[in-house]
Amino acid sequence: MRKTNLDTRTITKVIGILLIVLAIMMLSNLLIEKTIATLSASKKSLPIYCVETDEKKVAISFDAAWGNDDTDVLLSILDEYNVKTTFFLVKMWVDKYPEDVKKMIAAGHDIGNHSSTHPHMSKLSEEGIKKELMDAHDAVKNLTGYEMDLFRPPFGDYNDKLVDTAKDCGYYTIQWDVDSLDWKEYGADHEVKTVLQHKALGNGSIILFHNDAKYTPEALPAILKGLQDEGYEIVPISEIIIRDDYYMDHTGRQMKKE
Repeated sequence: MRKTNLDTRTITKVIGILLIVLAIMMLSNLLIEKTIATLSASKKSLPIYCVETDEKKVAISFDAAWGNDDTDVLLSILDEYNVKTTFFLVKMWVDKYPEDVKKMIAAGHDIGNHSSTHPHMSKLSEEGIKKELMDAHDAVKNLTGYEMDLFRPPFGDYNDKLVDTAKDCGYYTIQWDVDSLDWKEYGADHEVKTVLQHKALGNGSIILFHNDAKYTPEALPAILKGLQDEGYEIVPISEIIIRDDYYMDHTGRQMKKE
């Protein structure tokens, strides 16, 4: 009888140990799978949505693809608040409004590439992507001598091939982490609140506007003042991104390598 009790206790202990070992193995497998997933995500080619920085700086940007009625007004407001920004231009727009391109550069603003014809560039071949980029690049360079190196995909649409091809052409691909939603035309007050109260707004943020949005000329002064009152310095994207020795986290935040 005693021998049977001893055997039962031994078996119980062995089963307990086996269960612990099994649990450890399952946990290890989960950690390995998570690590593999993280490494896979880190290999994905991501555009720059925002930048990790201790400096209280943000960048605002305007996409210009279609209209031009408000460009002079926007330039005047930016000058009034002593703000330099980044205009992403489509070649069709450059061809139609060459004098305004010159005004932007003369005023000290960045000029970025927004494609030649504003297509969904993730659907193009590598050759098609290069043509869209370089046709726009050459149009601005031939007009002004300005060498663009910032690129924003039309519609915010991208894939690995687009980001990698743009890099091969000498471009940093730029998105945004704060969308003013000016293109939805909800009104000036809504636009101001959307930017100033945006949960992502912080050091290194990149804010999206459009040069032809209905309410942006009305909303922009309050937005600029609000950002400056909060202590932010508003700079062009070229002054906020990290040029070398960086990596992208899984959210598209550009980080300096240690």
